Amino acid sequence: MATVTEQPINDVEMKNADSPADNASEFDQKDTDATTIQDIRENIRQIERGVTTKETRFITRILRSILTIRKDLNSNILMSIINGFYTHSASEKEFMLSFFEEQMEVDSNTQRMRTVKNSTYPLMPEVDTYIHLLMILYLIDQEKYIGAQKCADSLMEKLSVYSRRTLDLIQARCFFYYMRIYELNNELDKCRSFFHAKLRTATLRNDFEGQAVLINCLLRCYLHYNLFDQADKLISKSVFPETASNNEWARFLYYVGRIKAIRLEYTEAHTNLVQALRKAPQTTAVGFRQAVLKLVITVELLLGDISDRRIFRAASMRTALQPYFELTQAVRLGNLRTFSDVLNKFSSQFQQDRTFLMIIRLRHNVIKTGVRAIAASYSRITPEIIARKLGLDSAQDAECIIAKAIRDGVIEAIIDSVNGYMQTKESTDIYCTAEPQIAFHERTAFCLELHNQSVKAMRYPPKSYGKDLESAEERREREQQDLELAKEMAEDEDDGFP
Repeated sequence: MATVTEQPINDVEMKNADSPADNASEFDQKDTDATTIQDIRENIRQIERGVTTKETRFITRILRSILTIRKDLNSNILMSIINGFYTHSASEKEFMLSFFEEQMEVDSNTQRMRTVKNSTYPLMPEVDTYIHLLMILYLIDQEKYIGAQKCADSLMEKLSVYSRRTLDLIQARCFFYYMRIYELNNELDKCRSFFHAKLRTATLRNDFEGQAVLINCLLRCYLHYNLFDQADKLISKSVFPETASNNEWARFLYYVGRIKAIRLEYTEAHTNLVQALRKAPQTTAVGFRQAVLKLVITVELLLGDISDRRIFRAASMRTALQPYFELTQAVRLGNLRTFSDVLNKFSSQFQQDRTFLMIIRLRHNVIKTGVRAIAASYSRITPEIIARKLGLDSAQDAECIIAKAIRDGVIEAIIDSVNGYMQTKESTDIYCTAEPQIAFHERTAFCLELHNQSVKAMRYPPKSYGKDLESAEERREREQQDLELAKEMAEDEDDGFP
């Protein structure tokens, strides 16, 4: 019988398989942090250049890049920036660093962000505001709303002291996030008087960007608490600046559209909402476009129109607009039962979108659509059959609805009470009426308004009109050449006539 000999098993040292990947990810994170810090320092240099030259285009460029920097912000980056720039005041430096739970040890190389000569002087107000804005964005992303509110209050106290035109653009952006912080803390009503005071100051100083942002913040405050009358008074008493950015125009038009829709002014509401969609970014701001489209679909249904199916098929809108797609189908069919089922199914979603009150009004549109379809299909029909088709409780309700539809001009028919039926009239050619002319006029007015808005939104490079003009030296050289040419022509004439 063969014997089996056991071979000794040697212990093998187990290596950590995750260590190379961890080291690589840590290296990539440090590289990303260093790149972001360099971008922030470059933005600060551009802000200082804009303040020195009094050119707002440098600050506008910095504000456009904030969203890109916001994605890479973390505590290490902000602590490095704070330690590097707040070298003039230990109290401000400690205040900014107090928002971080863990303090980072900063080496001497990181602190060399300001020259030795300027390290003892206070920061420019624009640079200080920019760093505060980055801090507020970081705290909002980390859901530290109490700390963000404390930092924003401190920033507003600083801004109330300054009166610099180069600070207007950054200050306007800070107003928006100041409002956003109070909204996240459910204390939006506390900053309403502050915004009114700032709006008066911005109007007196001709701060157009600040006016636009503050008007939108106040409208958002009013709409948050359903104060539609006060919001409408604010719109009527104030003038929205035409030189405001497209983003502020999109917000303002959306708020005006909501107010007009609540006040039953559906035509004006639809016009403002469509303009808001055109002003909004076409590739980004998906949430804003979804909110506007929900309101546009509801207003179009209240106007008796059906939205295009392509709106519901868009990849970014398909899930968000599914309740409104089923609602549109119910209104198009004119079926009250289907409409009630959709309303009960998605009532919580409609209330969250703040369109529930307007959707309740669609019940009359559903009935009108059903009555119009019945009148087009039958030349004579009894109220009992109409009540059964529309899902009404009794024939008397159907007769009242038919009478109201005839009075409103929805259908052309007569009610024969003696024989108990509704007699529809023969349909006339719509091209013999004034409806085509009215529709053509509306489309022409819309195109003209769109053209005017497009011309106003065009941007031109600064001082581009002087590119084709000649300089003083070129003008003197040209005049000298003209004189020499005139002398040569005069000599030639003298030679020709001895």
